[in-house]
Amino acid sequence: MERSIAARSPIGSLDILWRPFEAAAGLARGSFQAIARHRRLRVASLAMLVALPLLAGGWLALRKSSFVAVEHVHVSGLEGPQAQAIEAALDGAASHMSTLAVNPAALRAAVASFPVVKSVRAIPSFPHGLRIEVIEQLPVAALTIAGQRTAVAADGVVLGPGLITGSLPALSEGQGVVPQMGRHVQGASLLAELAILGAEPQPLARFDAHVFTGSKGEGLTVAMRDGLLVYFGDATRPHAKWLSLARVLADPSSAGATYIDVRVPERPAAGFSSASALTESTGATGSTATAPEATVAELAAKLTESTNGEPAAATATATAGGATSTTGTSSEPQASSEAEASSATAGTGAGEAESTSGSGESRSSGESESSAGTPSTGG
Repeated sequence: MERSIAARSPIGSLDILWRPFEAAAGLARGSFQAIARHRRLRVASLAMLVALPLLAGGWLALRKSSFVAVEHVHVSGLEGPQAQAIEAALDGAASHMSTLAVNPAALRAAVASFPVVKSVRAIPSFPHGLRIEVIEQLPVAALTIAGQRTAVAADGVVLGPGLITGSLPALSEGQGVVPQMGRHVQGASLLAELAILGAEPQPLARFDAHVFTGSKGEGLTVAMRDGLLVYFGDATRPHAKWLSLARVLADPSSAGATYIDVRVPERPAAGFSSASALTESTGATGSTATAPEATVAELAAKLTESTNGEPAAATATATAGGATSTTGTSSEPQASSEAEASSATAGTGAGEAESTSGSGESRSSGESESSAGTPSTGG
């Protein structure tokens, strides 16, 4: 019995690889033969071969022609002292474009020297219009580091000394070097202070004077002009804390407060007779805190204007001759409500007004507080 072993020929493998090319070549030959047999197909093919380059060249020429050149530029989203310069830079960059060939990279490069510009979006309007939407990162504080001052955005971007205004609250860092424009500042405490300021409602922003860390456990503290202190504790839930402050200010019972504690936004408290708070505010802001009740009144009026005369709804309750006033609602258990009521009643009888703040602390000896979180009584 004989066996023959045939070696695999490499030519057979090449045939397998060559078959797709043969199929494509056969399809091409069939197409040319069909065109050769039909006169109309020949004419159409020749016309297409001539028209395609012409159309491509015409499109490229049209994109850069005066028929679609940008002539009207509308820039939105700008404010502040650099608004005019930024708009001029964008106008200059857009003047070399057309509505069919907008170059976003060129627009971003034109405003690269302005750290206040966070992003740019271009929307063409055929044939000659271009709308540019600018998103800014506005300064929220004037930072002083080793004697050098610069404006800083909420995310820590250094914006330069040119954007410092008298309405910006002050921040200070004892040591270090001011980063270059466009870079980020470092430090957890500094970034936490900027995060608090970045979440502040615009109607209240111009009332800030200074931001610091309290020395008696209050944590992050915003000192308003004329002495009112706002205790934030830390940078968590900043929007909820500012909203809680706004509700307290909108309530008439907060008039005359020297500080407002929003460390727990569901249970804010307003203090009325804390001489130490006024002293700390004076040391922080470098000015004399003489009329915090005027600050509260002005803040409340500004808040009312921003809501078209409809401040946040609040209900006020007075206990023990008005020693403690409460606004708003809360979801505290009934047992906690009864305990706080007993504490307030006992303190009133002894000539001391006590109120449990949102952080769980109890203040006495001549302090009277207003809380914006009324515990539920279970009916």
